[in-house]
Amino acid sequence: MSAWKQFLWLSLCCGLAFAAVAAPRKAGEIEVEHGRIDGPSGPVAYEIGTLYVRENRARVDSRLIGVGFARIKAPRATGAPPVFWLPGGPGLSVLGSFTDTGESARSRLRSWLAFAEVGDLVVVEQRGYTLRGERLTAAYPASPLDRPASIDDDAQAMRELARTAVAANPDKDLSGYTIAEFAADVDELRQALGYERISLFGGSFGSQWSLATMRLYPQRIARAVLSGVEPLDNGYDMPSHVFAALQRIGFEAERDPALAPYLPPGGLMGAVRALRERFAAGPVRVRVRDAQGRERSVALGAQDLQLALLAHADEAGQWPAFILSLYHRHYDAWAREVVEQRAAGEIKLIGPLADSSLGVSAAREYRLRSDPALDYLGAWNFASNIASAPDWPTPDLGDAFRLPRASDIPVLFVHGDWDTSTPVENTRELLPYFRNGRALVVHRGGHDGAFYLLRDAPQAKKAVYEFLRSGRDEGFPVEIDAPLPKFDVPDFAPPPRG
Repeated sequence: MSAWKQFLWLSLCCGLAFAAVAAPRKAGEIEVEHGRIDGPSGPVAYEIGTLYVRENRARVDSRLIGVGFARIKAPRATGAPPVFWLPGGPGLSVLGSFTDTGESARSRLRSWLAFAEVGDLVVVEQRGYTLRGERLTAAYPASPLDRPASIDDDAQAMRELARTAVAANPDKDLSGYTIAEFAADVDELRQALGYERISLFGGSFGSQWSLATMRLYPQRIARAVLSGVEPLDNGYDMPSHVFAALQRIGFEAERDPALAPYLPPGGLMGAVRALRERFAAGPVRVRVRDAQGRERSVALGAQDLQLALLAHADEAGQWPAFILSLYHRHYDAWAREVVEQRAAGEIKLIGPLADSSLGVSAAREYRLRSDPALDYLGAWNFASNIASAPDWPTPDLGDAFRLPRASDIPVLFVHGDWDTSTPVENTRELLPYFRNGRALVVHRGGHDGAFYLLRDAPQAKKAVYEFLRSGRDEGFPVEIDAPLPKFDVPDFAPPPRG
């Protein structure tokens, strides 16, 4: 009996499944599964899949990695280019929204389904942190509690983390996790799905990722809607722009009668100045119980205060009460937060890898290091990243890539002027480079995505959908007011007036 006949006989006799060996995947191929979810008018079909790409396109022998994506097809043809929705982070994995039951996932799904009136929606995850591929992380050690935080210590720790992460991943080409490769993934998925041109929708890092895609593949981009805008040379926020957002929050908060009894002379910004002077004179030590009930002592210094000035600013209604509590020497809540922040944890590697690939121009770095608001906010936003850039393997893409240049791509920018993560000045500086650009400033808007910023402005939201569908921007306002938040009040009685 021949070897082939013997193998076939054994397979049949033993009940073994006989199937052809799957062919190896190739770069640019996709693998797709189908599912259904409940929509507002009944079940909606979707595809969830994996795009296979080279980890480093500069190397022909680079290994293949998976990038997750999902597609929700419009129920009827609209003639509009599909919208590619690019999440933020870096490291925001979103495909779990199809199966998660939490309110955040349900809200995200509702927003995705609403794109049906525009056309097909394609959601793209990020290489190196995706549900359908790898999630590259590294552990970092706890920081000591017995001395105040230090930017210099943080920079040294980031350098050590970079070297450790590279050594721990010898089988991976971490130099391939540049933002240019992120953009190439989008264009490769566009080709795999058979689209000639696409529109982009992204907020925060998703806006920066969109801008990189527009820079490298302008002929493939029909239009874009960007919020919480982060230009390619603005990966590190200008301290004075962030401080200006805090001032705008403070202006409204000082008019709240419930906060008035807690305000010192000079109001909230007067409290900030007094705190800076207080902690410049020396640290304080606070004893608190941590989440496990253990008593801990933590040293809080001037550079801890710099970090604290931005704590809770994403929820603007909480920020004034937090600052006023510190001013009145109620440090316990802050100290408990610092104990948690200094604990050991995990970092998503694509964050510093992508940031190092973007880098910063020499002119902007000069402005960062000489900014007058450094006295209040410090260099936390950029010092560690710039110091550790040589230790990360991703190459700097250079000024030719990151500096703004004129573009004819139609773009709608939506930005909140209370955004302390990506200040509204980012949009104002970038807008002149887009000949067909329009900007909508949401007064009192934070760092939310475009449709969250517009949730109380149905006509503006309708105008965004119309722009994505047809390219028309009639009726798009230049500014709208978000509702005034309800400001928290400190959880102690107001001090007696002297």
